[in-house]
Amino acid sequence: MTDSIGRTSGPSPDARVDGLLARLTLSEKIGLLHQWQAPVERLGLRPFRTGTEALHGAAWLGTATVFPQVIGLASSWNAELVRAVGAAVGDEVRAKHQADPGRVGLNVWAPVVNPLRDPRWGRNEEGWSEDPGLTGRLATAYATGLRGGHPDRLRTAPTLKHFLGYNNETDRATTSSDLPPRVLHEYELPAFRAPLAAGAAVAVMASYNLVNGVPAHLSPLIATELRRMAPDEIMVVGDAGAATNIAGAQAHLPDHVSGFAAALRAGIDSFTEDDTDTRPTVERLTEALERGLITAADVDRAARRVLSVRARLGDLDPPESDPWAGVSPDVVDCPAHRELAREAARQSVVLLRNDGLLPLAPTPGLRLAVLGPLADAVHADWYSGTLPYAVTLRAALTGPVGEVTTHSGADRIALRAGGRYVRATADDEGGPLAADAPSATEDTWLDVFDWGAEAVALRAVANGRHIGADDDGELVNDRPGPGGWVVRETFRFAPGPDGTVLLRHLATDRYVAVGPDGRLRVDAADPDAATPFAVELLVDGAARAAELAAAADVAVVALGNHPMVNGRETEDRVDLALPAGQEALLRAVHAANPRTVLALTSSYPYAIGWADAHLPAVLWSAHGGQEHGAALASVLLGDAEPGGRLTQTWYADAADLPDLLDYDIIGSDATYLYHRGEPLYPFGHGLSYTRFDYADLRFSATSVTADGEVEVSVEVTNSGTRVGEEVVQLYTRQRRSRVKQPLRQLRDHARITLAPGERRVVRLRLRAAELGWWDDARGGHVVEDAPHSVLVGRSVGDIRLVGTLSVRGAAGGPVRAADGAERAREASGAGRAR
Repeated sequence: MTDSIGRTSGPSPDARVDGLLARLTLSEKIGLLHQWQAPVERLGLRPFRTGTEALHGAAWLGTATVFPQVIGLASSWNAELVRAVGAAVGDEVRAKHQADPGRVGLNVWAPVVNPLRDPRWGRNEEGWSEDPGLTGRLATAYATGLRGGHPDRLRTAPTLKHFLGYNNETDRATTSSDLPPRVLHEYELPAFRAPLAAGAAVAVMASYNLVNGVPAHLSPLIATELRRMAPDEIMVVGDAGAATNIAGAQAHLPDHVSGFAAALRAGIDSFTEDDTDTRPTVERLTEALERGLITAADVDRAARRVLSVRARLGDLDPPESDPWAGVSPDVVDCPAHRELAREAARQSVVLLRNDGLLPLAPTPGLRLAVLGPLADAVHADWYSGTLPYAVTLRAALTGPVGEVTTHSGADRIALRAGGRYVRATADDEGGPLAADAPSATEDTWLDVFDWGAEAVALRAVANGRHIGADDDGELVNDRPGPGGWVVRETFRFAPGPDGTVLLRHLATDRYVAVGPDGRLRVDAADPDAATPFAVELLVDGAARAAELAAAADVAVVALGNHPMVNGRETEDRVDLALPAGQEALLRAVHAANPRTVLALTSSYPYAIGWADAHLPAVLWSAHGGQEHGAALASVLLGDAEPGGRLTQTWYADAADLPDLLDYDIIGSDATYLYHRGEPLYPFGHGLSYTRFDYADLRFSATSVTADGEVEVSVEVTNSGTRVGEEVVQLYTRQRRSRVKQPLRQLRDHARITLAPGERRVVRLRLRAAELGWWDDARGGHVVEDAPHSVLVGRSVGDIRLVGTLSVRGAAGGPVRAADGAERAREASGAGRAR
């Protein structure tokens, strides 16, 4: 028995989709192919939307628990923790959906699985690792948490981003990622395969770029590779405006009707175009039908995929049958999620260098100077939710430590135009800036924050708000800080006449000029029309910070990036350098007090060679969300172990990297797999407060066939005096091959906790099929007869034990590498210990 939309008491979701498709008209089916799907009231079909952002929390939906950035979560190397975070995010999305089902959809656009090939990529913080296998495992864990463990119903429908070869923001819609066959099959595809084969993700987003000269939205790889990865049908969604690019910026086809038709034929099922306006997409697909560019079968195929996801979410069933209906609104930022956010942030902290200064002993009378632009600030990135609260490093250290002094290290200046100073209102809500003050009083003071690449932000001391340009180009001090899709709160000081400066607004690439009414506006198209400003330095930020450092027992300098400036979506970095002002601050503080710790918080690696050579201690974490300061403080004070490990190489200089658009990692010796130079910090690096000894490397067999498996065991001992957390890492290197092989490649790992003196046998798994390489002539992975070095240690640069395994290649052709379903069975931590 069925109702009006094909619901039955027993049939599978596929049967319900079949029944619904039989009742929908062709025009109604076309209406399902846009991100915002209109209801079909005659069949009781509710409205539906794809695309709730859930990268490391529910984003753009108001207050939500903000977990560490993905690169930070990854640094835990803890798949079970990552799964728990995904489950928490999924519950919060469910709660927000129940409160506003029309606006909050259950198809979530996460996780990002593009391997982190180049640390200059603006979206580095969104990815997991430069290693495709580790990316696949951790992304599978996060997606598993998002989708939930119910056998029939999805908590949310995870969508992998972005297929394929997407690692640059510069000209991202018009550049081609050229992927040789081996790079495609050995590096790019495995990260997608793992969560799809495991059934953890049910959808994929196509990327903006071209792949081997073809727009990714038209790539034949969608059909020939992507759709073959999953046990069930998957939905492929377009990125925002990308279908329009096909006949627009990419000029690949003559008109938008042709472009949309080609995308549908290639496998795009849901179009993300024109925000909530479905009309252009519907009209283009309708005209494509009329012109014979697509068929009704093409529409049916895409509509089926969309409805299949909706069916698995329970959207085609009565609300009362929803197993997730009991998710309470109180789950958002609940105590359990706060604790999870704190633990996730703690496990993401990586100790890069330590000569014994850390951990700090919070003895009575300890004087601590907490300095720098991130000393008393917590920043959110583009894909963060609204922070419910924020624990800063200064705040977290103030309680346990006897005396804490702080300074941002920012220069305090006044700007003078002719005989008048630029004044900002003291109102909390801010107001227009005007050059009308006769002297440099407090309402003219501005703090200058250097975020790199000569981009600075200005904060008015009068009300503590940042200065930005409003829609009319007028400068106002009403902003909490840099933010938004277009960041309108950053400037560059350009040289002006007679020692003055010109203020260039970066978002508009125009200069600031003082109008007849005295107000400052971004309306000068060239330097000649700009107003020259004299800069009066009122407080030298580095000098003031150095004074506080000299009076302290230890200085902690909190530096890093603002996640909305100089490296984010739409903006790659040009180098790996610390902002010049921050480097100068660090050197000044260290000169005043050699007992200086660098607490670096960033979305990406920096080339911090001077700090590594001169400072006694350096630690790093990604932007850690609401509990960031608490997590950092716990590690600094020794209340917690620095258990994080790097999931990408930190290079000594950008000169060690190939061109940003060179995707051939094999030919260019890129990533830890092929890089032959000496990195600043190697893949897998992270120090501990205790000491671990490795011994007794054993194999379950010394020889294995191409379809076999070997257990690798090693004895790990905590030979220090405190509880420690270790990540035991297993790598291999093929010693002889007819093709270029990786210098080393991660095969398995295990995160363990050991008490002082505790010894444990850790067992790791090595599958011979994964030791193959892609042979394009044979159309598959080939395992050769060859000896392989088996390396076990703490990182690529700290290998403790080495053995040899003989691998006997497959006779007669390719072998199947382990798929994501097999890997997913180990998502809670591939290694085992007893």
